[in-house]
Amino acid sequence: MDIEEEIRSLQLDSAEENNTVVILEDGKPEVDKSDKMDEDPKQEVQPQSVQAEEPKVKDKEISTVQDEKDDLEMKKRHINVVFIGHVDAGKSTTGGQILFLSGQVDERTIQKYEKEAKDKSRESWYMAYIMDTNEEERVKGKTVEVGRAHFETEKTRFTILDAPGHKSYVPNMISGASQADIGVLVISARKGEFETGYEKGGQTREHVQLAKTLGVAKLLVVVNKMDDPTVQWSKERYDEIESKVVPFLKQSGYNVKKDVVFLPISGLNGANLQTRVDKSICPWWGGPCLFEALDSVELPTRDPKAAFRMPIMDKFKDMGTVVMGKVESGTVREGDSLLVMPNKHHVKVVAIYIDEDRVKCAGPGENLRIRLSGVEEEDILSGFVLSCVESPIPAVTEFVAQLQILELVDNAIFTAGYKAVLHIHSVVEECEIVELLHQIDPRTRKPIKKKVLFVKSGAGVVCRVQVNNTICIETFSSFPQLGRFTLRTEGKTIAVGKVTGL
Repeated sequence: MDIEEEIRSLQLDSAEENNTVVILEDGKPEVDKSDKMDEDPKQEVQPQSVQAEEPKVKDKEISTVQDEKDDLEMKKRHINVVFIGHVDAGKSTTGGQILFLSGQVDERTIQKYEKEAKDKSRESWYMAYIMDTNEEERVKGKTVEVGRAHFETEKTRFTILDAPGHKSYVPNMISGASQADIGVLVISARKGEFETGYEKGGQTREHVQLAKTLGVAKLLVVVNKMDDPTVQWSKERYDEIESKVVPFLKQSGYNVKKDVVFLPISGLNGANLQTRVDKSICPWWGGPCLFEALDSVELPTRDPKAAFRMPIMDKFKDMGTVVMGKVESGTVREGDSLLVMPNKHHVKVVAIYIDEDRVKCAGPGENLRIRLSGVEEEDILSGFVLSCVESPIPAVTEFVAQLQILELVDNAIFTAGYKAVLHIHSVVEECEIVELLHQIDPRTRKPIKKKVLFVKSGAGVVCRVQVNNTICIETFSSFPQLGRFTLRTEGKTIAVGKVTGL
């Protein structure tokens, strides 16, 4: 396309988006009806008949270019990667280095960050500034919100979710991990740092348990800071860390042989990230680098033809109501009629965006921004679910769940009347245990017949849970992503579970 055509196509696009008057051949102006559509969503908008010959050709050109782009978009699979681990293990620095190596950040920006970090006398933090964008995070050197960034390899488009490691911000970490397909557990090899992150009270353990519950099926365990003077790429230190972490990963439910990959890296100087580490630096490592490991992860295929489900993470106003979220199943197209559950608002899809690009349709696993008509922004809360009209997602205030209790605060007992905060996909809601139905035998995994009144830490139990407001969930057997949850109280994760009945 030459420049003139591009300008014309842009004018056409803007003519379609704004309510412009299109002059027909016989000279009568036809006014776009999109204004009236908001009043009555049932009214179908007639496609505009633009009869002037020239624009018609241009229109075709635009749509073919658009379609080609759609096809290209669809060919590369999309994966959400969450970076988890103890505070100061180097999650943001590693994330920043990945973006720099994959060409998402230019040299000048890096120099600016280096100077900024030097001024704060925190020279080794400059890479983290790429992911930690707000001032509070930079001053403290702690990630607070979940940072998002995108990069691509030859086969895959990735979205990095940089989760906070500090225990005060675990709820933010949960919202990040609930969107992730694979996790990168960053562990610091520096003397003393691995131990604090891993012992009781460290975040490494809690993060792994949460990641497993939230459906992060595959884990890459990267042992960071291998270039540190206390480590110097020592194989002994690497093996020691691996031998300590493996039993715990097994206990959390990971199949270490199939679902976990260990590799040594240095996030600060980028060793073993994009290219394999040099034999002169680390003679004993013959495995993959991080990019290769990410590319080779096998994920379960998701069904694009299934019922559409997209939990809403966030919403804002921008020429209408825009909602953000990750498609858990099904496909969405421009012009689709959908339901916002649990309020049963009928909405129409006006536009779909992946990152900054507008697309015609999007399948499962994509992070989208969708512009809707027929609903006001204040009528939507995060935790609502966009679903197809034919089989909407169930909305409930009570459900039956199978819980695995990790550890209760102050050795309390778990009984009917116990209150906690429920985290399930993007819902955060207070809940109460109404009734314990039966305990689960840890050996046989079968329910015990005897009536149970209370259980202690470490027990498995089936119970009825009640929430204050209506929430949208599915049973774990039919929709794993929308049927697994965690219970937290007083800043601690006390139990993980799955929905067994609605």
